[in-house]
Amino acid sequence: MIIAVASGKGGTGKTTVAVNMAICLNEPVQLLDCDVEEPNCRIFLKPDIRRRERIVLPHPVVIEDLCTSCGECSRACQFNAIVSLKTRPMVFPSLCHGCGGCIKVCPQNALAEGVREIGTIETGIARQVEFVQGCLDVGQTLSPPLIREVKRRAARKGITIVDCPPGTSCPVMAAVKGSDYAVLVAESTPFGLHDLKLAVETVRRLGLRFGVVINRMVSTDRCVVKYCRSEHIPILLEIPEHRAAAVAYSRGQLLVEAVPEFRGLFERLCCRIISEARGKEEGPAVTTRGKIVGTA
Repeated sequence: MIIAVASGKGGTGKTTVAVNMAICLNEPVQLLDCDVEEPNCRIFLKPDIRRRERIVLPHPVVIEDLCTSCGECSRACQFNAIVSLKTRPMVFPSLCHGCGGCIKVCPQNALAEGVREIGTIETGIARQVEFVQGCLDVGQTLSPPLIREVKRRAARKGITIVDCPPGTSCPVMAAVKGSDYAVLVAESTPFGLHDLKLAVETVRRLGLRFGVVINRMVSTDRCVVKYCRSEHIPILLEIPEHRAAAVAYSRGQLLVEAVPEFRGLFERLCCRIISEARGKEEGPAVTTRGKIVGTA
């Protein structure tokens, strides 16, 4: 089962929800940090990194002696990564998505495949959580290829939690696609509601089952609650505004350990999400760290 944790904007508490869920589950669990432009799950999980690998993306290289400047490669590229103005084609590697289409259509076989490094994938263990994160190199503009490489390392068994990039653009689509369930984390503010609506539209277009976690919930602003009820969106959890939680976050501590009363909230959240993902009202009990807490 793959559970994506996403949000319409940054700073809503998406990573907080992802890492604390991973710690509360007591079955094979894997956490993929797909927020490759700013991965920070490691700050809270403090994993033992056991492997690092560099990731490359292919791009075309012009063989000048064979090129006739016919322009077929330029017309085939949908990303303007290769341009031919009746001269030798100019290649812009930073725009290339690595599809290889230009090489396929070249009638003179005048394009070869080169590669460029775009980032690093690190894998390790954080307690009983298998940890994988991607880190995009500074100056690189395309994060989806690296996100897809991180997702290729998803486990074949147990539960995989994907910490997605914020927003609703291409990186988010790459991270959320193929998930069994999406958890949308939102703030209880008008600004948070605006971005939640964008996130809801995104996951609906992808045909995903989803629910909402409201973070830093305050009783004076119920706009997100009213919206979810009007749209028949399940509210999975309301995390209250809590000073101790903010202190724990600033120190890189897990919320369920720094503030013990939050453990029960996240245990119930895990059970609710698994239940929603399986689309069942009842089923076998789901085990979280230390005890059986409910059904799914």
